[in-house]
Amino acid sequence: MIVYQLRCAAEHEFEAWFRDGAAFDAQSAAREIACPHCGDTGIEKAPMAPRLARRREAEAAPGPTPAQVKQAVMELRRQVEAHCEYVGARFAEEARRIHYGESKRRGIYGEANEADAKSLAEEGIEFSRIPWPARTDA
Repeated sequence: MIVYQLRCAAEHEFEAWFRDGAAFDAQSAAREIACPHCGDTGIEKAPMAPRLARRREAEAAPGPTPAQVKQAVMELRRQVEAHCEYVGARFAEEARRIHYGESKRRGIYGEANEADAKSLAEEGIEFSRIPWPARTDA
């Protein structure tokens, strides 16, 4: 749905909703849109300002809290540890072996320094770096 600010020949302005821009064009060409003030069917689009979310609307859909984000990342970590093989500092080497078909394709995780990560990316080897939060707040 789209809303347009419209104007008749008598300069009356009003809003109207349409399925899409093509629906407005078709109804306007067929003179099916009438001014609610005077009934004129010679309607054109009036200049409009963009619609911005009001403060109340923006607050209605708050994002996740830091605690919720941490909880989600901790759950991701639990899933990775439960379903992938830990290869430690051999991560870059094992990722290459999997990528080039020298090792069985499987999920792995481990550590890689900046140079290894850059090298893997340059070779087109897909991987993700996830900064795990500490397991406890202590």
